[in-house]
Amino acid sequence: MTAPLFRLFWILTLSLSAALAADGPEYDPLRKPEAVIPAPLDLQFRDEARGREIPLRVWLPASEKPAMVVLFSHGLGGNREAAAYLAGHWAARGYAVVCLQHPGSDDAIWKKSTDGRTMASLERAASGSNLLLRAGDVHATLNQLEKWNTQSGHILRGRLDTSRCGMSGHSFGALTTQLLAGQTILGRSFTDPRVKAAMALSPSPPRAGDAKTAFAAVAMPMLLMTGSLDDSPIGKTTPEDRRKVFPALPAGDKYELVLDKARHNAFSDRRTVVEGGGRNPNHHRVIIALSTAFWDAYLRNDPQAMAWLSGQPPKAILEPDDQWRKK
Repeated sequence: MTAPLFRLFWILTLSLSAALAADGPEYDPLRKPEAVIPAPLDLQFRDEARGREIPLRVWLPASEKPAMVVLFSHGLGGNREAAAYLAGHWAARGYAVVCLQHPGSDDAIWKKSTDGRTMASLERAASGSNLLLRAGDVHATLNQLEKWNTQSGHILRGRLDTSRCGMSGHSFGALTTQLLAGQTILGRSFTDPRVKAAMALSPSPPRAGDAKTAFAAVAMPMLLMTGSLDDSPIGKTTPEDRRKVFPALPAGDKYELVLDKARHNAFSDRRTVVEGGGRNPNHHRVIIALSTAFWDAYLRNDPQAMAWLSGQPPKAILEPDDQWRKK
């Protein structure tokens, strides 16, 4: 085929693709297929190399075809039951969602605290050593998922695609996600080649050192979500601290959402009190929509999701004082 004919063929192909897209259903990250997903599976494995028992909750899509994996890391004092509102929606959209439970920084901290010093116990658990253990849990979990995916007779056999994984988490889980995304500690990297995109709910800058240096190697697409009232007594983190992460990230497929009047628990399943009453129902709606579009765009390489995420549609679901930006 000559060069002019090839260019004409390419132009016609693009035009046909655009026409088909226009005739198809409008992209909507909140839309859920009618097929009902199965009940989540509670599994557990032992990481022999580190002597750690790691509980998991696995949400599978309705289809039995291999599904891309999205990991979720709970906050300090949480467990594998965290973020069910997100896991259920992502699974309905076709992802296999794996919620980790991290020994040493999970709900055993406060369940075993009988001396009335729960806050002190939580502060001790929010340590650098536990953060590094969490990063190791993610690597070990991905390895175990690959084993189960090929293990004869296992319930997960043939159900997973770990070649393009998403990593996400809230609070201490956001810090875990930041490490998997490329944040370095003393020059050490904790990335995993299977993780291709990351979402951090309530991110935090490093406690010591320069933020731009720590985040300089974050090359993968990343979505940050926080709130204008998103503080925490652990580490005395302020809403302003959480907003120091986005400016420190290298440019290129990086997004930040700041929900107006959203507190720390707005990103969790737990109820929170805001001015005028209970939880703002639009917060979860926005979190679900933007996170789903992000996974569709950067894990599935869906051009409609990318166009939705980078265009005007997100503003239609945001409230007037919410903030949304990309670099």
